[in-house]
Amino acid sequence: MDETTRAAALEGLVPLVGEWVAEATFSFAPEPIRGRRTFAWELGGQILLDRSEVDLPEAPDSVAIVSVADDGDYVQHYFDSRGVVRVYRMTLRDGEWTLLRDRPDFSPLDFHQRYVGRFSADGRTITGRWEASRDGGATWEHDFGLSFRKVS
Repeated sequence: MDETTRAAALEGLVPLVGEWVAEATFSFAPEPIRGRRTFAWELGGQILLDRSEVDLPEAPDSVAIVSVADDGDYVQHYFDSRGVVRVYRMTLRDGEWTLLRDRPDFSPLDFHQRYVGRFSADGRTITGRWEASRDGGATWEHDFGLSFRKVS
């Protein structure tokens, strides 16, 4: 990938940069669970560092590194406080943010996962959900809602 293409792809990550208040809705919790997520440039703007903290002991805090993949989309390397390590393919286009894990990586692939989030018109809210598939991606089930509001 040439530098012009890579720079354009990195520019596509700009809508995520900043601090966000997170709100997760789980079937087992009567009220939404709050947390925060920050996206910040590192290594001279070559990667986006993604940190999240959640106000629920059962939900992990995490750190992820996002960069441009060879195909011009993105890859997210995810690490969390449970010791889980995963790799997600990621897209960010037409106001939609997707993360997809459907290939074996550092952790067993017991099920497929995907996140689909839609940006509001002003780019300050992302409304989304995590889904799981236990049949190789043929059907997807709602896992939990996860939305964000940008605060800076």
